[in-house]
Amino acid sequence: MSQNENASVIFFGSGPVAAESLRLLQQHTEIEAIITKPTTVKEMTSIANGACVHSVNNRRELDELILSTPFKSNLGVLIDFGIIVSQNVINYFDLGIINSHFSVLPEWRGADPITFAILSGQKMTGVSLMILVEAMDEGPLIGYDEQLLDGTETGPSLSIKLIKLSDTLLKHDLPKIFSGETKSGAPQSITKQPISYSRKLTKEDGTLDFAKTAKELEAEIRAFIEWPKSHTEIAGKDVVVTKATVSSEESATAGKIYKTKDKKIGIYTKQGSLIIEELKPAGKKNMTSTAFLAGYGHKI
Repeated sequence: MSQNENASVIFFGSGPVAAESLRLLQQHTEIEAIITKPTTVKEMTSIANGACVHSVNNRRELDELILSTPFKSNLGVLIDFGIIVSQNVINYFDLGIINSHFSVLPEWRGADPITFAILSGQKMTGVSLMILVEAMDEGPLIGYDEQLLDGTETGPSLSIKLIKLSDTLLKHDLPKIFSGETKSGAPQSITKQPISYSRKLTKEDGTLDFAKTAKELEAEIRAFIEWPKSHTEIAGKDVVVTKATVSSEESATAGKIYKTKDKKIGIYTKQGSLIIEELKPAGKKNMTSTAFLAGYGHKI
């Protein structure tokens, strides 16, 4: 098949990462149709640029849609879809489905590789283009690239970098798939990364546990900035901590709150202190911890 012959794709994706990825993808690749979840139909429709938008709730509905709809595209592109794709759907596409996964596989297979790259404190992550198989993130690699981390990334800031990196890879490799130059992938072992697994977060993950180290908690605050957010209670107020730093100051009592010399909030942890730079009390706007102390410091 030549590159110009039927060089369109079906896009599978849900949520903001998928939406931004689609915006970039459609600048260089023809999108025949978009398949998403009902909760993101409106957002996807607003950027569909003429492509049909279909919604499915689960694997069964996806099977029914694919088997009952005459798509012309021979290739699928999947980014942050959130629904397991059956072998029947994979087999529907002569050229397969390419999954852009936001880690260097086989590291951080699973639902939330971006968050777990931040939580782990690693120095590098990246994006992998994988031929989709039914097993979770175990398909062969079409390509991958790395993204260095400096330890200041938040979930949103790292997402933006990886979305751009993903699009660069897709722009480079999709034409090779259409032309037949790339027909199969390489084993994930070529990346020399360890096998590890991420998972979906729960609201409970956002509770700050001061039996952990200050370094671990600071990483959580950056990783969880959008969801599930990092919660605790200070001066009798429920707050979301939005920015913090780490101090080497030690105490035997993890969880004890104190005022620092420069009028910030410090909390002792298992190892070191977590210095609260910014926080958002329930029902209030985000503020510095110094501003919070001006109103509630007498309770600490």
